[in-house]
Amino acid sequence: MERKSKNELGSLLQRFSEQTPPFFKKLRTVGLVTIAAGTVLVSAPIAIPAMLVTIGGYLIVGGGVMTAMAQAAVEEN
Repeated sequence: MERKSKNELGSLLQRFSEQTPPFFKKLRTVGLVTIAAGTVLVSAPIAIPAMLVTIGGYLIVGGGVMTAMAQAAVEEN
């Protein structure tokens, strides 16, 4: 079983290091901007409503997922 999981991990690492298509590069950038916007809301130095802090948390998680999925996309030969 361990051998199969090591192969899957190697495959995933190889996938992350391959060339990303242009659309997914843009999507990755949008995800990073979304993470930045969420971080600004969560770490605001002034008191903001709890709903905005919650939205900021969702933006961070959504942007992280978007960025990871976009990075995993590869071009077919």
